[in-house]
Amino acid sequence: MTLRVMLVAAEASGDALGAGLACALKQRNPDIEFVGVGGSRMAAEGVESPFDIAELSILGIFEGLKAYPRVVRRADETAALAVRTRPDVAVLIDSWGFTLRVARRLRRRLPDLPLVKYVGPQVWASRPGRAKTLAGAVDLLLALHRFDAPYFEAEGLPTVFVGSSALARDFSGADPARLRADLAVDPGAPILLVLPGSRPSEIERVLPPFIEAAGALLRERPSLEVVLPVAGTVAAQVRQAVAVLSKDWPKPPRLIEDETLKADAMVAASAALACSGTVTTELALAGCPMVVGYRLGPLTYRVLKRLVTTPYVTLFNIAAGRMVAPELIQDACTGPALAAAAAPLLDDPAARRAQVEAQNDALEKMGRGGGDPAGRAADAVIDFLKQKGRL
Repeated sequence: MTLRVMLVAAEASGDALGAGLACALKQRNPDIEFVGVGGSRMAAEGVESPFDIAELSILGIFEGLKAYPRVVRRADETAALAVRTRPDVAVLIDSWGFTLRVARRLRRRLPDLPLVKYVGPQVWASRPGRAKTLAGAVDLLLALHRFDAPYFEAEGLPTVFVGSSALARDFSGADPARLRADLAVDPGAPILLVLPGSRPSEIERVLPPFIEAAGALLRERPSLEVVLPVAGTVAAQVRQAVAVLSKDWPKPPRLIEDETLKADAMVAASAALACSGTVTTELALAGCPMVVGYRLGPLTYRVLKRLVTTPYVTLFNIAAGRMVAPELIQDACTGPALAAAAAPLLDDPAARRAQVEAQNDALEKMGRGGGDPAGRAADAVIDFLKQKGRL
């Protein structure tokens, strides 16, 4: 009997999680087919998306209001896809606003369909009421962090800790020499990574100060090479913006989209300017010190500043309980400030070593090396389906 699984992801990070889950499910049950919504990575695993998820990669209150009709339309289409295809289970991945709307539509139209949420809202950081909301919308939560479970279980939502794919990422096969050869970069040249995010709004707000900072650092260090890994969801936007923003540089930044080269770059880099998000954990695992920057819309920032209860935005800073990597948020995220924070990491080997050691200590507290999260997520889905009599 063929098992039909619906996977729904609405942005690049969810697409990566969905692809890993699809691959792990196929390894455990070859007689499986997928339907759903996702990006290029999930498509490679057999999930044909009816629309481009780039239009759902929305951040900020004002942006969300403008995009609301589109989000509602796509949520309706996703629910209609489930009605047509009748999956045995739907796994809704991250993207709180979109997947919650999908969950509510699926509950109304297919009340017997088991619903799994993969990645819960960060209620330990802000808006704890979302735990109750999620408990009323889905049947099971697959959590990335051990400290997630108590918040959701207290509301009656069964929760399985599966771990973070970022923490399980293996950089042992990364080859800095391969990156330098591919880009024709001198073996001794320092490398600065610029990672401006994977959402259109992040590129719009974060990329300009990052490029300004990188340009200032490059002018003071002629041997520096600036490498910019690009997420597929925003590749065209990044290329167009970089061409304008770096037109006066003494040499252009190197843009890369290949996933293997991105891993090579994280290991090869002397330092990074990183948009707040999963990539900060990946950089820490690769042994790359970083400066973290982020900008939101002014209204969104004012609202979130009142809601967020943690003093930091970077997970390993939260785990460490201190500012391991500098965080320059909102008005502090300027080109000169970013350049000033990154300069010691480029110029002082002792400063690099100290930050990398502190990052490693924080990663241990976060649970580095805990196994394969995608495999654990697949096992949890299969166990759940057995409990529901679907397998």
